[in-house]
Amino acid sequence: MAKYPVVVYGASGYTGMLVMDWLIDQDIPFTAVGRDAGRIKEMMAERVVRLESATYEIIEAEHDVDALVGAFTGATVVCNTVGPFSKFGPVAIEAALRAGCHHLDTTGEQGYVMAIREQFGQQYADAGLVLCPSLSYMHTIAQIAAELTLETPGIDSLETASICRGPREGSGVTIGSTASIFETFRHPQHHLWDNRLVEWGMTDHFEISVPELLRPALALPWGGTSLPVFYQDDSRVRFCSSLTSFYDNPAMRMVLLFIEQWEAELKHLPVEAQDAAIAQVVASTTPAMPPRERTTLNRSIDIAIGRGQLAGVRASVSSVAPYITTGALQTAAAMKLIEGETDAVGFTSGCKAFGHRYLLGFLEQRGLARASVGEL
Repeated sequence: MAKYPVVVYGASGYTGMLVMDWLIDQDIPFTAVGRDAGRIKEMMAERVVRLESATYEIIEAEHDVDALVGAFTGATVVCNTVGPFSKFGPVAIEAALRAGCHHLDTTGEQGYVMAIREQFGQQYADAGLVLCPSLSYMHTIAQIAAELTLETPGIDSLETASICRGPREGSGVTIGSTASIFETFRHPQHHLWDNRLVEWGMTDHFEISVPELLRPALALPWGGTSLPVFYQDDSRVRFCSSLTSFYDNPAMRMVLLFIEQWEAELKHLPVEAQDAAIAQVVASTTPAMPPRERTTLNRSIDIAIGRGQLAGVRASVSSVAPYITTGALQTAAAMKLIEGETDAVGFTSGCKAFGHRYLLGFLEQRGLARASVGEL
């Protein structure tokens, strides 16, 4: 049973430790939960800053609903960082619901997001609890940009792109993120077209140009992301597409090549053979936990083009250190939930539950992001 209001599940992982960094910074007590208490203790001592100032406990629990109910009960909110989420997420969501906890996670695996909306959304709403996936850099910053365009009346069409830069040698991406990226190949990827989710082609890709970059960037639908799902039932929005790119980095070409290989050679193989292929790629591209991000290197620009019949708006959000930003977003949301402040319950986005201006302000005040908006 948790003694403290926030549970960090996946506490020995890269993102989980960054969530703990920010909880410590905000003086919020937490319970670190994972399968191996010794591993959690070791990694926290090595990676979590200001640990001597923290109030926390460690609970060891198997990835099993009953075990996790026991670990989560007593907390207010679970920050779940255990991926790939399509494989591991539903167990933690069910456990959090049974324990009476809000549930936040970090992934935009579109198939998973759609599935948990159908399976758990109404149950969380009935319980007065928040079920909020995709509360992370990769999806929330793009949605903040989208929401900034929607402040202009008449906007009903959204095009977003997340464009990141990381190390040229080594991916700078965590093992969990890499596994989640390649897991999306098993599922269709969608964009929102006239209030309907419509499939992208699995090998669709685009060269996009933005004023902040001199050269075009290769962008992919990235599984579709969670944004079209979030806006599917939003009366303001009829169209929404979302793209992702890593610029100044060969990673995008590698991902596109693997997608093409998947479609040509792996798509129709048994699940076990697909699992082996994904595991091999993850091991070869992300052999170990990456180093802590550098704000001088890990920079991103997220843009949203909002259009209506006569209106046009462009919003951009410059940010640094995507994983550190993810930890900050999780903590900003946890703070609201501890105080009982949320604008929505059930399945919801972070922007809808906590307010895009609140989340943006939290990042701006800590030097992680800056936004600009202009008419087209």
